[in-house]
Amino acid sequence: MLSLNDELAEQQRVLARANRQLAAEKAEQQRLLHELAAAQAHLVQSAQLASVGQLAAGVAHEINNPIGFVRANLATLGSYVDDLLAIVDAYAAGEALLARDAALLASVQALCLRCDLDFVRADAAVLVAESVAGVARVARIVTDLKDFSRIDESEWQLADLHACLESALNVASHALRQVAVVRQYGVLPTLYCCPSQLSQAFMNLLVNAIQWLDLSRPGQICLRSGQLGDQAWIEIEDNGQGIAAANLQRIFDPFYSTRAIGAGTGLGLSSAWGIVSRHGGRIEVRSEPGAGSCFRVWLPVSRTASE
Repeated sequence: MLSLNDELAEQQRVLARANRQLAAEKAEQQRLLHELAAAQAHLVQSAQLASVGQLAAGVAHEINNPIGFVRANLATLGSYVDDLLAIVDAYAAGEALLARDAALLASVQALCLRCDLDFVRADAAVLVAESVAGVARVARIVTDLKDFSRIDESEWQLADLHACLESALNVASHALRQVAVVRQYGVLPTLYCCPSQLSQAFMNLLVNAIQWLDLSRPGQICLRSGQLGDQAWIEIEDNGQGIAAANLQRIFDPFYSTRAIGAGTGLGLSSAWGIVSRHGGRIEVRSEPGAGSCFRVWLPVSRTASE
């Protein structure tokens, strides 16, 4: 009887070991499946970014040339306007001499009135300055597009996180026209990172925030930053529809999306998570349905070139 009990106990131990081994193998399979999905997502995202990058680089190159001569022409035009107004002032100084010829004086005064010379004098400099500022903005957008076109390059360097965020904002400006953007930046040190990749991560978080804004009320995105110990953080908060608690655990999974079929690939947040993870950081999320979401990116400030 004792040997039978011993045999049963041994079989139970063998069964327990087998169960533990099966559980370990299942966990390993789950891990491998998750890594495979992440790798597949990275490949898809890389292919998409490569196509977009080639297009952006081509467009940026084509736009750069006309921007160059428009900027040069505006500078020359501003100089011409100053010279012409100086000549007009010189002639105006001789108005007393024109008084000897009443008809000529009346003609000149009528012409000044018709051309609204006083308004033109005040507005010409403003128009030239606004045009120069507009061209500078286009040039900045082109530069940011060129940066995004190099998204897969491993160019690590010391960079300003605020500049990375502003670069993403600049590229996404077309989608932010009806959205109030509030900046509450703190003081951040320069960070050793890949700026173009972090800009892409911020861009994905911004696009996610824009997509979930509630169109029935004014949209707002609040950008904050700060440092806690050896960690820098960037926060992107929206006043949109929010995320249900049941979905929060899966929002960074590759190909997971709560949007309508065809409305998204489910790779934006996954890609952002991957980029931040490769920088040794993490992303925290808090959200409340109907009250918006807040994504906070944490990044180590002590990361070095050797790491």
